[in-house]
Amino acid sequence: MGETTPGRDRLRELLDAVLDEENATLGEMAADAYASPYHFTRQLSRGAGEPPVAMRRRVMLERAAWQLRQGHSVTDTAFAAGYDSVEGFSRAFARAFGQPPSTVPTGSGTHWLPAPNGIHFHPPTSLWVEQPATPSAGVVTLMLVEHDLDDTRDLLEAAKGVDEAGLGRARLPGHEPLPFDQTDETLRDVLHHLVRAKEVWLASIEGAEHPPAGPDDVPSLTARHEEVAPRWLATMRDLERRGAWGDRLVDALCEPPESFVLGSVLAHVLTYSAHRRQLARWMLGDAVPRWPEGDPITWLRRRTGGIA
Repeated sequence: MGETTPGRDRLRELLDAVLDEENATLGEMAADAYASPYHFTRQLSRGAGEPPVAMRRRVMLERAAWQLRQGHSVTDTAFAAGYDSVEGFSRAFARAFGQPPSTVPTGSGTHWLPAPNGIHFHPPTSLWVEQPATPSAGVVTLMLVEHDLDDTRDLLEAAKGVDEAGLGRARLPGHEPLPFDQTDETLRDVLHHLVRAKEVWLASIEGAEHPPAGPDDVPSLTARHEEVAPRWLATMRDLERRGAWGDRLVDALCEPPESFVLGSVLAHVLTYSAHRRQLARWMLGDAVPRWPEGDPITWLRRRTGGIA
């Protein structure tokens, strides 16, 4: 891996050198990281607590377990994991997981093995890096998540009173809060991005494929929100329960690979959601007589019968 270089991401090095499909041997991994095998092994073992060959073997077995749960055949999975024979793969898999690969059921279930560094395979082609439990973000964080979801639902309901011309009117030509999103010029754009952001980030956290963009008429957006909202809330509650806000998701589909701290993902979603919800209110204007004010204080009072 070479000596530490300012601005260089160690997680990216692990991903590039250890998990590259073409790096089947220590020599190939080291060469890809521009280091000698000895130096590469020493640096990775010191930084991650696991030799590179052992890490690759374990992560490939984790990927194999996930592929088997997706319905892949044992033969295809064995060769994809770099084994020369199905028999050799089956022995290694049984030693690691305590059951032969032929008995792995399809569907959900864990595919992680014990690791000294919290680095695991994350589908479809990424790494998940656990961090030691951090102090709980507490009920305030989950309150913000629930308020965001409820407020978005209220805005979608209010938007049902806006005609097509109002939904599609470009009120902010060229407005682009995020460089990787399309513009937020119209009320339709803003409402779409409020729903879309959670669909995309949830797919990344779950290891699912990038979801296609759905229809953006108000009834369809409402249906999409009703589908993603409970899943998003359940995922955020699970991260809170596990104290996993410091965990990292390393996305191999980015070029170059990029890592995201899950707490920062939530902060990102809430920040731009708050911006867009206020933008939607401005765009609703006088088209809706009484659009929801969105104040978390009055929202909580409604939920608690006035005690807040």
